[in-house]
Amino acid sequence: MQRAAPRAGAISLPRSTNRALQLLEKNWRLLAEILFIVPAYAAYQIVRSAVGGRAGDAFDNATRLISIERRLGIFHEASLQQYVLPQSWMVDAANYIYIYGHLPVIIIVAFWLYARHRDNYALFRNAFMLSGLIALIGFTTVPLAPPRYMPEFGFVDTIIHAQSYYVLQNPKIVNQYAAMPSLHFGWDLLVAIAIGTCTSRRWVRWAAVIMPLFTLSGIVLTANHYFLDAAAGAAVACVGLGIALVLRRIVRRESIFSFLT
Repeated sequence: MQRAAPRAGAISLPRSTNRALQLLEKNWRLLAEILFIVPAYAAYQIVRSAVGGRAGDAFDNATRLISIERRLGIFHEASLQQYVLPQSWMVDAANYIYIYGHLPVIIIVAFWLYARHRDNYALFRNAFMLSGLIALIGFTTVPLAPPRYMPEFGFVDTIIHAQSYYVLQNPKIVNQYAAMPSLHFGWDLLVAIAIGTCTSRRWVRWAAVIMPLFTLSGIVLTANHYFLDAAAGAAVACVGLGIALVLRRIVRRESIFSFLT
């Protein structure tokens, strides 16, 4: 049986081009997500770094925060770190948790949500975006020097000593005074909530419950955040998640804004 002759004027594309178009058609949503998230995260980092520079205010705010924690009876970050410092393996563990337990985990869980739990993927993506926007207001209005810049209170910068602080981030776009709120804790809390709500396996849910405790230990024992930074980060993350839930309810799936939900 003979093949039908191509129509006059029809364009015959190479087989490799056809395969590329088919792959694009099949994965256009994933590509759109990457093209949306990567520039958004880059913009967040650029804006975050641009609002820094008020060193005087940052150190004054840090002194005030320590005073508040003392009145509340929760200023134990320095004493906890002093307990850990003689144990090199504990210091290394805290450093690894701080560095590799944040952005790499967020990326892995994002792909997991997209591939296995698409209905909840957009919800948590929006929660991350919204909490990031809220946090930028905090970085702008309340610059805060992290504990590692306050050695007079007994803090030691363990990550800089390990020569690994900038492994996953460019030092040129790091705002050194963006400790309040701690999105390092807040975003990891969102990851834990995503894992806990999207799986039925009991051991995974228990891991999700424990995960914020590891994150808290990482940010405190490396002298990168105070307890109140973590509390503020958790509050910002929950507000972002709450707004994302409202957004999902009011945006119809068939509308032009359905991409958001």
